[in-house]
Amino acid sequence: MKISLVIWPVLLLLSLTETYAQNVKRQTDKHIVHQQERMVFKQWDRKKFTPTKGFLGLNYQYWLTWAWHPNYPKTDRRPLSAAGAQTQRLLMVAAMKNTEEAYKLHADTLRNTAVSEMVNYAGIASRADPLWQLYYRHEFSPLTDGQNGDPMDDAEPEVREYLTSTGILEWYLEESRALAQRLDAARTTNLDRGSRIMAYHHMLGEYRELSTLWEAKKNRAKLYLSLAGTNEKVKESDHPITLPTGKTDRQIADNILSKSKL
Repeated sequence: MKISLVIWPVLLLLSLTETYAQNVKRQTDKHIVHQQERMVFKQWDRKKFTPTKGFLGLNYQYWLTWAWHPNYPKTDRRPLSAAGAQTQRLLMVAAMKNTEEAYKLHADTLRNTAVSEMVNYAGIASRADPLWQLYYRHEFSPLTDGQNGDPMDDAEPEVREYLTSTGILEWYLEESRALAQRLDAARTTNLDRGSRIMAYHHMLGEYRELSTLWEAKKNRAKLYLSLAGTNEKVKESDHPITLPTGKTDRQIADNILSKSKL
């Protein structure tokens, strides 16, 4: 019982001491506060460099504090000032970012240029050329898609036999195959796009000339066979046609025209 009477006052005294120790009064020094404000965010105000000189410069605390650092109040030492360390770091970061973006833009430009040049030169990309898709593919379609077709589908049997026997058909097929091989080489070879288009242009002219010549040969063969058939009929007829003699070609033509008007 006596021990409890002694312990309780001791515990009460310790609790009161702890409560008093926790209630610490905040001590503020205006000189330290001014320095913190100067260094962090506020203006570098020379009027707030305390302690001040006082009346007639007789404040000994000023001389004890700032006499050892005479240039300190005149120099803005804030990290975020115009010439501060943090401002310079931020400017350096911005400059490095701009440089990085410029390098990235330059690299992207080089990449796009390289891709464009590759597309212009690569033969594998010639199929996707807009000019080929819009114009030359349709113009060369009989040559590229019709190699296995018969160029005399619309010809009569007599004309077909005549062109085959005389070798004209073989000549046309050989010329067509040679032109098709040249066209395939121009499409698959790594070549400048301008040179490739010029090759298309020249070969298209040759192909049109070949097609015109082939049609002319078929028409001439048909006309020849028609004349040959008429000649055979005349020879087999009992009343051969007598041609006027002693007349010039112009007189014969005038005679024919005069009869056609009647």
